Amino acid sequence: MKRFVFWMIVLGMLVGAGTAGHSYFYASANTPGKYRTKAVRRGDIRVVVNSTGTVKPVRSVEVGANVSGPILTVHVDYNAKVKAGQLLAQIDPRIYKAALAHEEAALVRSRADLARIKALLAQAVRLEKRGLLLKPKNAISETDLDQCTTDRKSLEAQVDLASAAIQECEANLATAKTNLDFTDIKSPVDGIVIDRKVDPGQTLASQFQTPVMFIVAPDLESKVYVYASVDEADIGLIRDAQKRGEPVSFTVDAYPRDAFRGKIAQVRLNPTTVQNVVTYTVVVESSNEELKLLPGMTANLSFQIENRLGVLTVPNAALRLHPTDEQVRACDRAIVEGAAGDDSTDADAKTGDSAAPGRNRNQRYVWIAEDDLLAAVAVVTGLSDKSSTELLSGDLTEGQEVIVGTKTSAAKTSSPPPPP
Repeated sequence: MKRFVFWMIVLGMLVGAGTAGHSYFYASANTPGKYRTKAVRRGDIRVVVNSTGTVKPVRSVEVGANVSGPILTVHVDYNAKVKAGQLLAQIDPRIYKAALAHEEAALVRSRADLARIKALLAQAVRLEKRGLLLKPKNAISETDLDQCTTDRKSLEAQVDLASAAIQECEANLATAKTNLDFTDIKSPVDGIVIDRKVDPGQTLASQFQTPVMFIVAPDLESKVYVYASVDEADIGLIRDAQKRGEPVSFTVDAYPRDAFRGKIAQVRLNPTTVQNVVTYTVVVESSNEELKLLPGMTANLSFQIENRLGVLTVPNAALRLHPTDEQVRACDRAIVEGAAGDDSTDADAKTGDSAAPGRNRNQRYVWIAEDDLLAAVAVVTGLSDKSSTELLSGDLTEGQEVIVGTKTSAAKTSSPPPPP
């Protein structure tokens, strides 16, 4: 009998211990300890728009040839630094020298012809004057006098023709000299030769279009442009950043550890549409004193849109939390179920105000632990980066813990099963 009582006592103790353990673990699974929290802190919010672009020179001057012929010599190579007026290459000038000599001879011939006609004109003028003196004495017939007058007028006209011929020869001579000068290919600007398209012995044909021989990039050692493609959704932010003079930082694959800085020089209005994706070209100006940025490099850009320092911030995970009805207070279940704000949403839908969701997108909720349940706190948010969002208003203080998620339930898996 005593043994039976003893075992009954032991069994009662085990059942009591099991019940107490189950109650402990069950209660701990429904307390605030099962949630992950983060504190509301003060920090910096830096909003950026990322994009890719291509490095290009500020200007690319194509140096071509206006005359045809074989290339006699090439005096510069790739990457050569040139000055304005410097000789880059020379086309065989023999044909153009011969054309110049021909025009010079034609000019001499025209001038000699003019001198001959002027001598004849002077003789005709004297004959006409003599005839006019002999006319009163009837020593010359009327016909001979008319002939003298006609000869004089004809020679005067020939003088005009000869003078025009001289002007034509002078124009042809100037053209021949210009063509001869064009055989010397000179740089129009100071810069660096970034491309050379010809070699000695190559024949140029310039009758139909001007062939490009060199491409010279002026000011490449002082500054370059980066042409970035920005999505239409971000172009408004980019234009606002341009007005405020916000900086742009970027890197290139050739120097991954170097951070380059620039400024927005231009937002071009011409759109580019590829597979229904609309982008705009944003031109970023950057210095290039060390000549590290070369034409054609791919740049990874970060446009700084806005930078807020020392503001109250809330973790982004807290704004993304969606608890269940069982986890929140009864008075806040309408928020979980989406009932809060339904009246305004329905009103906006009835009036056709599709912009209302955009106006209200900064009104959010975060959750804090209150006893065994979660309580909602309405907040108004501002700028946001990858981890935090600016807190403009709301019943939260610096250092206060907000719920960002739930912990892994290790206690649930190790807890004993409930008693029968």
